[in-house]
Amino acid sequence: MTSRRTFLQTTAAMTVGVAGASRASAATHSDAMAGKYSGPHELPTHVTLLCMQNTDGSETLGVKFSDDAVLDVRKAGQLLGIAAPLTLEELLKEGNARGLNKLIAAARASDRAGAATLKESAITFGRLFRNPGKIVCIGLNYRAHVQEANMKLPSVPILFNKYNNALAAHNCTIRLPPRDIAYKFDYETELLIVIGKQARNVSEADALNYVAGYCTAQDFSARDLQLETPSTQWMIGKTLDNFGPIGPYFVSADLVGDPNNLKIQTHVNGEERQSSNTSSMIFNPQKLLAYITRMWTLEPGDIIWSGTPEGVILGYPKDKQVWLKAGDEIVSSIEKLGSLRFKLA
Repeated sequence: MTSRRTFLQTTAAMTVGVAGASRASAATHSDAMAGKYSGPHELPTHVTLLCMQNTDGSETLGVKFSDDAVLDVRKAGQLLGIAAPLTLEELLKEGNARGLNKLIAAARASDRAGAATLKESAITFGRLFRNPGKIVCIGLNYRAHVQEANMKLPSVPILFNKYNNALAAHNCTIRLPPRDIAYKFDYETELLIVIGKQARNVSEADALNYVAGYCTAQDFSARDLQLETPSTQWMIGKTLDNFGPIGPYFVSADLVGDPNNLKIQTHVNGEERQSSNTSSMIFNPQKLLAYITRMWTLEPGDIIWSGTPEGVILGYPKDKQVWLKAGDEIVSSIEKLGSLRFKLA
């Protein structure tokens, strides 16, 4: 039987151990917090960014320097001893644009950063976004697309959502589900709006000041799931695994300028299918942000698919609808933002 003295000694030892562990945990937490950016929240400017998939499985930032030169942010930071955001979401949520700019400037000026400069053609692209707080999608936002779909012109933006499982990278392969799940696969090239500052009840006049940048995105769709289930299911038809490729780049808003006059195109196996301009949106980015932020707060890192123009397979006459299939290659292009490529399998 344990004596009272033994019990007290054991209890005291356990208390000391727990306290020590707590102090160690607190110290570790303190050290981690000490390395976290806590300065002013700034939007990225003058940058074209991409995401690289590394051999250790991580996905980290790259800065596009020229046509085929990319700065590996993680490696450059290690070589130069400069802390900078390692992912786009970290950059947007923490607002440490200053740290990224400092690293870019140092890398341009230092020979030591040469080992961190890679050829873009040699990298494997990762996902620009992995865990955004909100993924908002807009339906029927181009007049000609509304007409080809035989839908009613919306009086307010039509909102739906995707989930994080749909997020995919440039040059990805989308593995199609079995035919008994879906087979009417369609393309939708869209301008992706990336939020950089907390936004609530913003005016149209001020809305673009909350945008960090833009990307080319694909709202890949299973039309049978979307439109032919017992009730219309926009979300289920658009958020299967990898149904939301984004890329190849995030381009800061200052480099894009006016988002309301960008050419937007889709090619399938080299054949042009969509060709329009963002000027044809019913609700432009300013109107979308003003409307959405009346409903809820948008946070840095939230993303918005802004709708697709005409030319989708759904808009073809029934006898000419040839749905996408395994082996097809889709290229989505938006002026100033680059061409997003992916294949089907």
